[in-house]
Amino acid sequence: MTLKAIIFDVDGTLADTEVAHMNAFNEAFSGAGLDWYWDLPTYTDLLKVSGGKERMHHYWSSLEDGANKPSKDEIETLVPKLHKTKTAAYERMVAEGRVSMRPGVLEMIQSAKEADITLAIATTTSPANIEALLSNALGADWRQTFAVVEDAETAPHKKPDPSVYIQAVERLGVEPRECIAFEDTANGLRAATAAGIATVITPNEFSIEHDFSGAAKVISSMEEINLRRLENLLDMIAHY
Repeated sequence: MTLKAIIFDVDGTLADTEVAHMNAFNEAFSGAGLDWYWDLPTYTDLLKVSGGKERMHHYWSSLEDGANKPSKDEIETLVPKLHKTKTAAYERMVAEGRVSMRPGVLEMIQSAKEADITLAIATTTSPANIEALLSNALGADWRQTFAVVEDAETAPHKKPDPSVYIQAVERLGVEPRECIAFEDTANGLRAATAAGIATVITPNEFSIEHDFSGAAKVISSMEEINLRRLENLLDMIAHY
């Protein structure tokens, strides 16, 4: 089986972004006068919910009713404002060098380009977050590296819904069985595999305990794999 395309998730897969995202959320909460604070255990649990706005709604719904809990009408107005503030804070943190690409990522991207393997992104994070990260890591022309970018504005549903991967494959003009996806979470794995795409998992500190049943392979980082091994994975799956 010929490997024609590699599709990457972004947050937690291409870069160690989650601590910066957590800190940016807390900065937004503080600036809005909320007494919300997401520590590492809380944020790790909240990452089971895909999407920043959705995460805030989920957290709000888990709070006990009281004087400090915004009403339903208030939260509908507040969440978009908080998300905008959080995104700006995250962009600043990236510009300050507080977010780094994960080991082996840039090498994998370069190897794929040299081998004429098409690259794509399938994420449900915001376009602003992607722009901040990849323009810093790859330069202002980073979009030339990826034939397709599917994100929170183009995908109708969040992961684990497979729509973001289905759309990516359709736009690439390839078959799912000709692709490899890189993900870091159980939701990402479920989304990619539901779209028929073999998935390599590179877990991080926030997702290490997730259930990765169904993954083609689980590795600590992209340093542990190369294009030949990815092609071998597709061959094994095709003949299984």
